Order: sequence, then structure tokens, then C-alpha cells
Amino acid sequence: MEFKDYYKTLGVSRDASAEEIKKAFRRLARKYHPDVSKVADAEQKMKEVNEAYTVLSDPEKRAAYDQLGHGYQAGREFRPPPNWDTDFEFSGRGFSGTQASDFSDFFSELFGGMGGSAHQAHKHTRGEDHHAKIMLDLEDTYRGASRRLTLRIPRVDNNGQIKLAEHIINVRIPKGVHEGQVIRLAGQGGPGMVGTPAGDLFLEVHFNPHARYRVEKKDVYAALPVTPWEAALGATVTLPVPDGQVEVRIPEGSQTGRKLRLKDRGIPAATPGDLYLVLEVVLPPATTPKAKEIYQGMARELAFDPRKKMGV
Repeated sequence: MEFKDYYKTLGVSRDASAEEIKKAFRRLARKYHPDVSKVADAEQKMKEVNEAYTVLSDPEKRAAYDQLGHGYQAGREFRPPPNWDTDFEFSGRGFSGTQASDFSDFFSELFGGMGGSAHQAHKHTRGEDHHAKIMLDLEDTYRGASRRLTLRIPRVDNNGQIKLAEHIINVRIPKGVHEGQVIRLAGQGGPGMVGTPAGDLFLEVHFNPHARYRVEKKDVYAALPVTPWEAALGATVTLPVPDGQVEVRIPEGSQTGRKLRLKDRGIPAATPGDLYLVLEVVLPPATTPKAKEIYQGMARELAFDPRKKMGV
């Protein structure tokens, strides 16, 4: 996917005002409109101009686009940084996947899921619903938590420049919240017209990368390091898990990659997920004469060839 430099497409600076962006669009529309243009690739140029203007003329999309930074070059391979849009509060003026597909893959990737209208049934009698993606720690879903979050909302100042305002909210994280779940905060969206209530704020939950755990739907996975003798002879070990501690029996003759399932110890829910421990046999280092002697004795006594089945 190629990076699109929308400012370059319109021929304006990154600090251009809304009026300057509008003037640039009108000038280019007169130049490339297929009905009047003599330029060979006018239709494609007009599509690119329309896409750039769709983003830069909308304060929310422009502010989100600007969050990607200034280090990308037009036409170069691009992938959005992970969770680049976290804590960014959008209104309900989003694009559906079908609408976004009318533009480039770059546009669809960035703005295809932005905002939304699924919760706007009362849009004429109340304020706009707002949407934001938030990142939580895995431990929050096991215990429930209260979090004070700071969201960023784009605002246009008196000079036509976009500034990011802060929206500080207190959120109660319910126990058992899962990846992709939406938390609704009534009345914390966009303000309504005079005499009408505010819209709601919908927070889409995602988990921060964890040093130890990996989440798949409601199941949680973790590596469990074991010694060669624990794997070979079997053992019972005590280890911490997200909701406390647990004793785990390692079956005799285990190998690296074996999965041990702890039923119902995954994401809490009416139907809980499971916790899977993936065994990882770790060898002690042979850094002392005694350790080397033990390894040499194993080589003599065990006569073990792990490559025997390879036919070599």
C-alpha cells in the first residue's frame, strides 16, 4: 500500500488554513475535471484531488492524518503504525467500508472504520455520537477497573487551524471486557442543539501488548519455561496467572510446544475463555566445568539423536 501525501496532491503546506485548502481544490478541480480538462489522465488526477480534499477539508480526518507524522514519502510502501488512532475521538461522520472503497487502499485503511452511524437513530433530536478506540491492560478485564482517560478531539481555531483539545473521562471497565467490545458512555458524545440531549460516547476496547500473554478472542496464551528434567520426568510448578496463582502439572515426557489447557482461566465471561500454557524447554548454560561434565555425561549415557528421523 502506497503512502498518499494529500498536502502535496493539493499543492498546499501542512499548516494551510481551511480556506487555502478549499481554494486549492477549486483550482485543481477546474484543471482536472473530466468534462472540461484536456489532460490525458484527468479522470485519475481528479480522483486523487477529491480524495485529498475529502481528508484535508474535514477537521477530524485531517487531524487523524496529521498524527501519522511527517516522515513518510508519497508513493513509498506504507503500513499504519499499530494503534495509531488510539484515544482519538471521532464524531459519527465516518465512512462505511463500502464508501471508503471508492477511494484508494490507503484511504480505506485509515478511515474505513473511523466514526460510524450505527448508533445515530436519533440524530435529529440529540447530539452526535462519538467513537474512540482505547487500549487497556489485560489485567483490567480479569479484575475490572476504573480508568481516567484523555481523548483527543480536533477543533478548528479562529485562524482556521486544527488544534487537538483534550476530553478527560472517567470510565468503569467491567470485568470480562473483551477485544473489540464497545463500552457506551451515555451523554458524553457531541452536544445537542438547544433543548436536546448530548450524544453518547462509544469506546472500542483493545488490549495493550503484554510482555507475557497473548489474547485470541477469549482465550489467553502464555509461554511456560521448564527445565529439561521437569519436561522429561514430569513436575508440578506454581506460577502467576492474570487472576492469581495456579499449580500446574507438567506431564512426563513433555516437549517444547506442548499446550497445557487451564479451563475457564482465560477472559472472564458467562462462558469464560481458557488459558493455554505453551511449554518451552530451556537448557541450563554449560558455563562451568561441572556443567560441562554433566552435559558430556549425558552425551555418553543417553546416546540420543534428535535428527534420527531426518534420515541423516
